[in-house]
Amino acid sequence: MQMIKLISGTTLFTFMLPLFLAACALEPQKTVGEQEAEQQEKDVAVVHSAVVMENDQPYPKMELTSEMLYTFLLADIAAQKGHKELAAEAYIQLAKKTRDVRVARRAAQLGYESHQMELTLDAFKLWNDLEPNASMPKQMLATMLVSGGKLEEAKPYLVEMLASDAVNTGRNFVQLYPLFARSEDKKLVHKILLELAQPHLGLAETHLVLAQSAEAADMHDEALKEVNQARSLRPEWELPVILYAQLLQEKAASESLSVLKKYLADYPDIHEVRLFYARSLLDQKQYPESRVQFQQILKIRPDNSELAFAIALLSIQMGEFDRAEKELKQTLIVAKKDSSTVHFYLGQLHEAKKSDAIALTEYQQVKEGEYVFQARLRMAYLQVKANKLSEAREILHQTPSKNKQQRTQLILTEGQVLRDAKRYDDAYKVINTGLEKLPEQTDLLYESAMLADKLGKPDTFEKQLRKLIKVDPDHAHAYNALGYSLLERKDRMDEAMSLVEKAHQLAPNDAAILDSLGWGYYLTGKTGKAVEYVRRAYTTYPDPEIAAHLGEVIWQQGGKEEAQGVWMESLKTNPESSALKAVIKKYIP
Repeated sequence: MQMIKLISGTTLFTFMLPLFLAACALEPQKTVGEQEAEQQEKDVAVVHSAVVMENDQPYPKMELTSEMLYTFLLADIAAQKGHKELAAEAYIQLAKKTRDVRVARRAAQLGYESHQMELTLDAFKLWNDLEPNASMPKQMLATMLVSGGKLEEAKPYLVEMLASDAVNTGRNFVQLYPLFARSEDKKLVHKILLELAQPHLGLAETHLVLAQSAEAADMHDEALKEVNQARSLRPEWELPVILYAQLLQEKAASESLSVLKKYLADYPDIHEVRLFYARSLLDQKQYPESRVQFQQILKIRPDNSELAFAIALLSIQMGEFDRAEKELKQTLIVAKKDSSTVHFYLGQLHEAKKSDAIALTEYQQVKEGEYVFQARLRMAYLQVKANKLSEAREILHQTPSKNKQQRTQLILTEGQVLRDAKRYDDAYKVINTGLEKLPEQTDLLYESAMLADKLGKPDTFEKQLRKLIKVDPDHAHAYNALGYSLLERKDRMDEAMSLVEKAHQLAPNDAAILDSLGWGYYLTGKTGKAVEYVRRAYTTYPDPEIAAHLGEVIWQQGGKEEAQGVWMESLKTNPESSALKAVIKKYIP
């Protein structure tokens, strides 16, 4: 069976909506790179502020030699001119010579800003030696050593950090864990954190961090034990209950929800937990209760547009379209959600309600943002549905594309529009014109081959598929289409079987390929294997062409009654199938 790739004409929200809902009502997440850059900027600012702070301790008194003065001047001029590497090297020499803490601080600052890590470590170590009660050098040494993978070397500084601020030990321990995020040896991270935690096991924060590191090290049971200890020490604290619920989600989803529900019964005003509960309910497809929880949060945060929008989308998911329409329109008034996104989903909603004219109007109001391209495609589809082929093509022609993927989609969509209108020559021209600009685009090559086959151009069909296989040697459907075509023409049968077997190797569970393989076995006299593969194909995807094949191979095995049953069952849902009509006429004249 040849698989023809068509762009679905069904509405989009059936598969887009769960993805959007899963992300809604959350703060935008920063990438790891953005987080690191932000932390670097903060660290530079912190180091700078520490450098310029006055300190009342006595400083070393020594003669200012001409050599030292020259080095100071050189360092300052270099720093002013932006040559921080040179300035840092000069200052670290002066710091070692003078053992002046102010110079060590300046060396550390310049070294850090110029990304000279070894020099910076030397400067911070000297600063720490000269000012042992200062917290900044210990913090920076610990941070840099952990980031550089020197975990054991960092440990003494981490111990000092925690001991130096007993009042804030819990908070400081929590802030330690992100330092280890990039370390690949998660078990070593957990071991070191466990050692650091020993003097502080009475703190809930300590057990929370140990739970996080245990889970990262694939010690799930240990993580559960630690987070439960954190919960028992501070039952009102929201972070342990959220982590505990997260740890349970995969294997005990209902228990996870129960934990959150019970916590909220005791602490109903902890909105972070309620938000997590709402999203967890959403993940479990408990849409009505999820909506109730989002609504409770919205009462507290009435200006949160993402919450209001999430509630509207949940109403769509639940099929309550009239309610959803009111909620979406309300987001435009109250929560000030960006209008283009709202109009896109209103368009989706009206498509679901079969109100195509209103849907088209809504899509026309999508002027900016991430849904502009999709809205234009939906507008073209609705024009086709209204038998306005020229208008649909005009929309596609006027739709700008941001990249090759969108350009390809526009070409394929126009080709499909023409194919559906049975204007195969025009569709073929559109696809091949696209191939002139994108000669190795696999979807265009495949569609060109399928249209060539439709137009009775077997040589072009084969040429395009062989080119596609050369461009993408793992394109299972290219092998399948070429092999099946040869089977149907009873041409080069050995090569045909080799092609469909290769396709099956690449995509062993694909229904179209299973059907081709089974049909090939049937044509080469292996009826038993044929029934096995075609039956698997029909079970996977009850397509009328597969039903026609299955009935035929069963009939040839003597199962005439079963064959008729397969055909008639498929004919009920596919009354216009030419493949079914042909095979029934062949065997039941």
